[in-house]
Amino acid sequence: MTLPPTPPEASPRPGPSHGVPPRLVPQAGPAAWTGSALTPADWMLPVGAEVAAELAGGGPDAAAAPLLAALMRQVAERLEHGLGFCLLRGLNLDRLADPDSSLLTLGGLLGTPLPQDGAGTLVGRLAGPGASATAPARFHADPADATALLCLQQPREGGTVTLVSAPALHNALLKADRASLTLLHRDWPHGDLAAPALLPVFSTASGAFVGRYDRDSMVAAALDPAQEAALAVLDAAAAAPGQALSIPLHTGDLLFHNPHLVWKRVSAASEAGVPEDPALADRQLLRLWLATPGSRDLPESFRQVFRETAAGVPRGGIAAGPAMVGG
Repeated sequence: MTLPPTPPEASPRPGPSHGVPPRLVPQAGPAAWTGSALTPADWMLPVGAEVAAELAGGGPDAAAAPLLAALMRQVAERLEHGLGFCLLRGLNLDRLADPDSSLLTLGGLLGTPLPQDGAGTLVGRLAGPGASATAPARFHADPADATALLCLQQPREGGTVTLVSAPALHNALLKADRASLTLLHRDWPHGDLAAPALLPVFSTASGAFVGRYDRDSMVAAALDPAQEAALAVLDAAAAAPGQALSIPLHTGDLLFHNPHLVWKRVSAASEAGVPEDPALADRQLLRLWLATPGSRDLPESFRQVFRETAAGVPRGGIAAGPAMVGG
């Protein structure tokens, strides 16, 4: 893996994580994966006809949809104690009267749906994600314990969702650049320059690993050269061959991931060969953010984003009124 030069030591910034050097240890377990080591059998869960029928019937709870509830228990286990992501394949959108309601039904079996804007929108609709972005798409973590993406339409060409393991990136930097990793365990300014929220990129809470990367919400003007260099090292590690996993979503695919363990990046369809109707070239996605009852503790500094940090409690999303940090 070719990384940028090691940044010079940063001058200390105020914040609770400074003054106590982080304990840098390797992260173990199935969540510390690399994309090149995985096959679809590792992360795909087929949706059988009986399960799909329960969803089409609109089963509102575990009693009305026992097979669906059992499937979502598998999803919950994989998100918190497995790879940190999984993909459900086999949903027939033609049998769903309302994909938004079906996504909320599935989400309700996994956790509590969270608002994605100040108006309280629970299901976000993303048309051709990345198509209008002026800056390169970066990996990032949503302000939730779980994110679900339902593909309503796949593009004619291109268009992928790429995932990367935060614990595996931590391990890569532990081997290649401990100085940068040390900086990434310290506080980083997010949100408002006048009163920034101070959040680490890598941390632990009650012994559990937590990763959070949201470059767009970082206060660029408050970053020193050493911090900028550390972020470049992180981005280069994520871009190393074999590190991440790109998944082309097909119509009806439902991708779940745990943002504390897995960061995502979306890219738009290729401009080549775009049909006369531009809408046919775009991937159409529905997005759901969830707080899950089996979630892990979060560092106290994350209260500035999630409002609560204890394991298993409703937390995250976007509060009504002014936007929270992240998202």
